[in-house]
Amino acid sequence: MPDIHFDEEVAASYDDDSSGRFDPALLARTTEFLAGLAGDGRALELAIGTGRVGVPLAARGVPLSGIELSPFMLERLRAKPGAAGIDVTEGDMTTTRLDGEFSLVYLVYNTITNLTSQDAQVACFQNAARHLSPGGCFVVEVGVPALRLLPPGSTRHVFADEPGYLGYDVYDIAQQIEWSHHVRLREDGTYRHSAAPFRYAWPGEYDLMASIAGLRLRERWADWDRTPFTGESEQHVSVWEKP
Repeated sequence: MPDIHFDEEVAASYDDDSSGRFDPALLARTTEFLAGLAGDGRALELAIGTGRVGVPLAARGVPLSGIELSPFMLERLRAKPGAAGIDVTEGDMTTTRLDGEFSLVYLVYNTITNLTSQDAQVACFQNAARHLSPGGCFVVEVGVPALRLLPPGSTRHVFADEPGYLGYDVYDIAQQIEWSHHVRLREDGTYRHSAAPFRYAWPGEYDLMASIAGLRLRERWADWDRTPFTGESEQHVSVWEKP
């Protein structure tokens, strides 16, 4: 089993720390995109977390299941209004298998990078494919590696510096690992430092993983509103289909 980096303290403040991702317009675009792919079928969210996307997607009437490794994140999800109808299983997104088939399996907000080896990421694609019915889709939202932002010879990039919060990444380029650090000021005046490793990959590598899992690229966008993906895009929303 992978390490659980989303422990009790991280889970307790996760929604607040990710407050910008709860923008109603963003969630409307995200859930509209996903609901359109789910159609009349079932959807499965891998690493469902606290249900930021899952709860509003279920509210659209999409039958939803979820897999989540962290019991602390699951506790936060289960306490939310609207989560009662979501079938959630505690487990690893690379190996945990649910009964039945789904027309949609999805991963949002860079979660694929929580798997810190290529083998684990391939296993995730294979697990998604096992859950899909023919014609079903696997959707991943993930950032494009930000290596162009690193000055020559540097391995560190500060992505947030504001009162009470400092965020920075440290890259191990040879291993394709990015350690993301977050330093936050607590109410009692002390600081909380959390860090977790992520394995980044280029879109073409994800396409190869999908091919290994028997999936083929259907579409790729820069955002949930179907903005065209270009060489300047900072993230991509990719859709692979099971033939």
